[in-house]
Amino acid sequence: MDLSDYQRQAQATDQLPAGDPNAIIVPLLGMAGEVGSLLAEYKKYLRDKDAHVLFPEQVAEELGDILWYLANTATKFDLDLAAIAASNLAKTRDRWPPAGGHPKYRLFDDDFPSEEQLPRSFTVEVTDSVGAYGKSRINLTIDGMSAGDPLQDNAYDEDGYRFHDVCHLAHAAKLGWSPVLRGKLLTPNRKRRSAPEVDEVEDGGRAIVIDEAIVAYVWEYARRHRFLEGVTTVDYPVLKTIRQLTGGLEVATRSAHDWEEAILVGYRIFRQVRTRRRGVLAVDLRTRSIDLVE
Repeated sequence: MDLSDYQRQAQATDQLPAGDPNAIIVPLLGMAGEVGSLLAEYKKYLRDKDAHVLFPEQVAEELGDILWYLANTATKFDLDLAAIAASNLAKTRDRWPPAGGHPKYRLFDDDFPSEEQLPRSFTVEVTDSVGAYGKSRINLTIDGMSAGDPLQDNAYDEDGYRFHDVCHLAHAAKLGWSPVLRGKLLTPNRKRRSAPEVDEVEDGGRAIVIDEAIVAYVWEYARRHRFLEGVTTVDYPVLKTIRQLTGGLEVATRSAHDWEEAILVGYRIFRQVRTRRRGVLAVDLRTRSIDLVE
């Protein structure tokens, strides 16, 4: 039996059809109650162990009741249960792709002239020095060329935000995407001017702002979690917000899992560079890697 057929047949046994003032709240409360019943069965199993011989049958019954209330709730909201299931599978595959490694993908600028491509491999040197008002600032070079302006924390207390460009570099390494790297850090820049619309939408000011906004947003999340030290997963609401911010850009084809990898490796490098107050990074877009080498 498929889910849509089950939903139709379940509706035939509904005792509170649409129009009844309790039509929606009853299945919602029903789901909550049946989940409680399932937990109660598991409690009995923990207490009685193998003496609870009906445990599998009871679990099946409780799950069936949950499924009925779930289907009934979907019907009351005029939703198709099969479509909900398909959407959920797409969401979970985006977040946790099946085993077998990262699927190969083309870099976004593969079809552009070499001078408009992000460099496939490069070396970044980060140095920390004393700047205005005695505050520390960093300088970046990419393959020996100055990259962007010297950065300070721009905060009352030194918090290390001046090292945040390593997160843009992680975006480039893991996603093949960073308008900030393409348009602001590389000399000469690698904007795709041979395709004016791509240049405007993907490499222009709005995309650069989105790249910066994502880094600032994740920074606040990371700061509250010890800059992700010891963390192996990123909270899904963070990834969901990033996907929403990038919905109209080429990087929307990258998965939530890709973003998680970029964030985690970016903060691994950030912690290392911040502790040492310097570092030499090797970035390779073909192998999707960024590493501290000195």
